[in-house]
Amino acid sequence: MDWQGAPPSPSSHVLKKILRLEVPVDSYPNFNFVGRILGPRGNSLKRVEASTGCRVFIRGKGSIKDPGKEDKLRGKPGYEHLSDPLHILIEAEFPATIIDARLRHAQEIIEELLKPVDESQDLYKRQQLRELAMLNSTLREDSPHPGSVSPFSNGGMKRAKTGQ
Repeated sequence: MDWQGAPPSPSSHVLKKILRLEVPVDSYPNFNFVGRILGPRGNSLKRVEASTGCRVFIRGKGSIKDPGKEDKLRGKPGYEHLSDPLHILIEAEFPATIIDARLRHAQEIIEELLKPVDESQDLYKRQQLRELAMLNSTLREDSPHPGSVSPFSNGGMKRAKTGQ
């Protein structure tokens, strides 16, 4: 007998979808969107990826920290995105039954981070600064504790290296 099992159901096929979100730098030129999304040592971005299972890429003009380096790379293979306005790509690769929910979850988190907040009211930024102080071993315990305002845990997480 040559039994190979039941054929896979169409809903179990793995799909890949990419969602693009524009960063409102024209409306808020002095707001540090990239820093807000990345967080200390990239940890905020890593937590978004870990909690959603999606990959998040910051692309376009202003996505590279050093403007001189960005100018040198613009137009080179693999850096064509530097000619576009600053944007976020959210990439998901999941079975058809869950891909939309995962993408939507990542989109909601990123869209919340793309809403400029006055620095004095920004609890998320305060939490990031506290995390940075902990990472640098400069946290003073007499600092006010803002509490957790992030949907993610404070666990450190490595981002998988890819060719992108």
